Formats: sequence, C-alpha cells, structure tokens
Amino acid sequence: MADPPPQRRIVISGMGLISPLGNSPQLLWDHLADGQSGVQAYDTMRLCAGGPPAAAVADAFLGKIDDFGELEKNQKKMIRKGLKLMSRETQMGVAAAQMALQDAGFLPGVMAPERCGCIFGTDYMLTIPDDFVDGIAACESPESSATENDARFLFSQWGQEGLSKMTPLWLLRYLPNMPASHVAIYNDLRGPNNSLTMREAAANLALGEAFFTMERGSADLMVVGATGTRVHPMNAIHAVQQEEIASDQFAPGALSRPFDRDRCGMVLGEGAGVVVLEELKSAEARGAKIYGEILSRGSSTVLSRRGVAGRESAMRNALVALFEDDGLAAHDIGHIHAHGLSTRLSDAEEAKAIGSIFGDCQPPIMAAKGNFGNLGAGSGMIELIASLRAVAAGQIPAMMNFDHPDPDCLLSGISAEPQPSGEVFINLSVTPQAQASAVAVGPVR
Repeated sequence: MADPPPQRRIVISGMGLISPLGNSPQLLWDHLADGQSGVQAYDTMRLCAGGPPAAAVADAFLGKIDDFGELEKNQKKMIRKGLKLMSRETQMGVAAAQMALQDAGFLPGVMAPERCGCIFGTDYMLTIPDDFVDGIAACESPESSATENDARFLFSQWGQEGLSKMTPLWLLRYLPNMPASHVAIYNDLRGPNNSLTMREAAANLALGEAFFTMERGSADLMVVGATGTRVHPMNAIHAVQQEEIASDQFAPGALSRPFDRDRCGMVLGEGAGVVVLEELKSAEARGAKIYGEILSRGSSTVLSRRGVAGRESAMRNALVALFEDDGLAAHDIGHIHAHGLSTRLSDAEEAKAIGSIFGDCQPPIMAAKGNFGNLGAGSGMIELIASLRAVAAGQIPAMMNFDHPDPDCLLSGISAEPQPSGEVFINLSVTPQAQASAVAVGPVR
C-alpha cells in the first residue's frame, strides 16, 4: 500500500496593512513598541448623533492610487479605474493586498494563475447615507419646503423617482465579496476565491480556510485578508445601539483599556490587513522571506436556544480545537494575542476562557486594541501581523492603558511592561454573537 503524501507546510511570505498606526508592518510595530495610540478626538456627527467622542481612523489612507504601493503600469490603470466601484473597506483591503503581494515578491504570471487564490474576511458592508440623498429628495412630499422639518417621504415614488437618482453601480461598492474579487482580477488569481462575512472572527477563519485549501493541494499560493470599519456612520449607529462604547471618561488615547479594572467600552476604528500564504517549498525555491508557519487553527460558535451568545465557551472551544489540530501544548505558546475588546463583559469572558485552558502555564498576553481600538474584521489580521513583528523583535509591547488589574480578569500574563514574545503565538478573536476563531503561528523548523 502506497504511503500517504507528505503534509504540505504553509508559510507566510508577505504582509501588508492599512491601520490607524501607519500603513506598513514596520510603522505599526514602531508605534506599538513606543506605546503610541491611534485613537484621537473625532467629530461625533461624522460618526452618528450621540456617538463616541474619539475613534481610531486610518487617516494616512486617502484612497488615492499612490496608497496602493508600487504597481505595474497595467495594474495602476485597472485599480485607478476601479476605485469608483469600491467602498472604503474595499479600498483598504485592496491596498493592503497589493502591498502584501509586493512584499512577497509576487508578480502576475510568475506562478500558474489557476494555483493562486484569494480569501477575504469582512464586516457586513453598509451604504453611506450620502448615496441616498438625491433619491430621498426626489420622493419628498410636494407640500414640504426646504424650511420644514416634517417633510413626508412618499414611499410609493421610490421605485420610479427615487431609485433612478441612485448611481447605477452603487451596490457594487458594498458587496462583501468585492475585496477578494478586485484582488483576484488585478493580480490574475484564478484559483479558489471566497469571502467570509464574520466580523471580528473573519481574519482567523479566512486563514483557516486558506490553510486547508492549500493543505489538500488545491492551491500553492493564497492571498488572505480582512478589512473592516466601525467608523462608518451606519456601523457606528449599530455599535452605539447594541454594544458597550467608550465615552469620555479618559483622554482619547487612554480610552481603550483591555483587561484594565477601569475599562469603559471599546473604541471604534478601521483598518485592513493581508498576508500571503505559500507552500514552504515554493517559498524557499524562490528565496522569499518567510515570516512564520501556520501551525493550527480552531473555531467555535456557541449560541443558546434563546439566542444568548456564549463567548467564553466559544473561545475555550476554539483553543481546545487549536491544540488538538496539531498536537501543540500550552507550554509551547510564547504569547497570546488576545481579542482584548476593552468592554466589561467581553474581557472578563476572554480571561476566563484563557485561564481555563492554560491554568498555571499562562503565557504573556498582547492586546493591540489598546493602541487602536476595534477595527472590525480588519482587527484580527492586523493583530496577527503585529504579533509576527513582535516575534521578530523578541518581545511584545507593554499592555496599553493597563493601570489597575481587574479581579474579573486575573491573567498572570498581562503586564504594563514589555515581555518576551516567544516563537509560537496564538491569535484569538470573537464576535458579539460568539463566533470565536484562533490561529497558531510559529517559526519554520
């Protein structure tokens, strides 16, 4: 009987990002290591009425063609033409992907396009209110005037009068599969392509799917990214209505306080991160820089019959699955990049989940959300890139704004001082609906 084929080893050979702390992995790391915050005062009305006073905005990203890195002439032409069909989330995702591919030394045609694919994780994408202004105006009751505040909207006219005022291709800006579609088109990636709308858990889930796709031999290279925004006015309204948001208890840079006793809610932000996954032999053959190897992954969803989210159980299940997947043990983990949302309940649930798995063998804890808040789906991938940079530097940065330990978050690995990073780390994420995901990354041995 023939021996089974050897297991394929999947490595990270490129990284790119757009974030409130800069638009390169090196800039991100420099700011994290220096203890800088990307959270700043922000005009509430730009988010939503009654919304938070601060946000973490990727303000160095303007959505211009120069923000997409070094492009070939044909790529630059295609992307410039496609910008009008992209929402801000899609623009950030495409820019991060192009920079990751450039970092990997990938050019269209250097590998069989049918063996190269793309998977992107996203938030749910919402239309900006400005897109509806002309259509709404066309459906106001004739009796109303510009000075009246009680203008009536004539719903019966929307189909003919209102919708005709909408930009014909407006919907294409907000489809969550557009980041992966654009990236595949611009780089001739004809292999597996998928999009996961899983909010904060999306990055690790996308990595897990890409890992299995490559492990079973269906692709040799995958562009894997996640992009999101909680700064979008409609997303911000949903967050204010449904989640615990930091208000004005502290200065903007001190608002996001993962695991701290005085944490007061999450900070809204935006960003995108992308890595290039490649089969180890392929990366070595072309002399690519290898940042790390994907070792294992785990995921879980826990929801009661009454719709109550069980985040603690979901995170614990995801960690258990991760350890079972590759035979890793607790003592192998150099650090955990925690979700660290900075809300009262989520941080306490996460601390209990981690404590129940690691017991007295708790590794150092990193939580970059203390520096840049919740970037939606983009958070998980940017946090993974931050941990890769931490491993390269040999230490994780001090926990931002961690001034007072919380009895509800008793993790010995949390520290206001830099700590050794170790070589293997876990990236952990969870959504409010208790979709948890985790990925373990380590050095190539």
